[in-house]
Amino acid sequence: MTQFKKLCFLLLLLLLATNAQAHYQLENSASSLNFISIKKNKIGEVHTFKQLSGSINSEGVAEVIIDLSSVQTNIDVRNERLKSMLFETGIFPTAKVSATLDANQLETIKSGQVLIMPIELTLNLHGKSKIIKTNVQVIGLTEGALLVNTIKPIMLNAFDFGLSEGVTKLMEAAKLPSISTAVPVSFSLIFKQ
Repeated sequence: MTQFKKLCFLLLLLLLATNAQAHYQLENSASSLNFISIKKNKIGEVHTFKQLSGSINSEGVAEVIIDLSSVQTNIDVRNERLKSMLFETGIFPTAKVSATLDANQLETIKSGQVLIMPIELTLNLHGKSKIIKTNVQVIGLTEGALLVNTIKPIMLNAFDFGLSEGVTKLMEAAKLPSISTAVPVSFSLIFKQ
């Protein structure tokens, strides 16, 4: 019986340690990360990633991991081309976004309250890293959950992440005269305690 109590105590400590490290967990099914591609200089299409994971710890450090193989364009062959030719998911399976939010504001936010927070996002994509300054909207939800949104789209450029060669390959494979290397990105992320 004593061994059983020790085991239960150790499990409890592990659970408490996990909670201390990750104050909030990203709810994938309620979150979205979208980007827009523009081809032939006039046709815009919205795409998304289906698998996101992440957390915000008690110090306000937020991380979101994007499974690049979960890209969804609503055309199977295009999904496969993006994975193999652009993102090269065999070498770079994920992208990571990190930022630090004001932990004190997160602790005191009430349901229905809206905060605008200036942040610096660090995006690691395709072996390259870039800091992006932007503002996010943080909304307090019921049961201590948070909704974190972009206020306006974030413009990313394929050249900054070594993706321009992949864009060229996509143009050749799809026989397109152009695909824009500037891509607007937006997100809506739910974090639960």
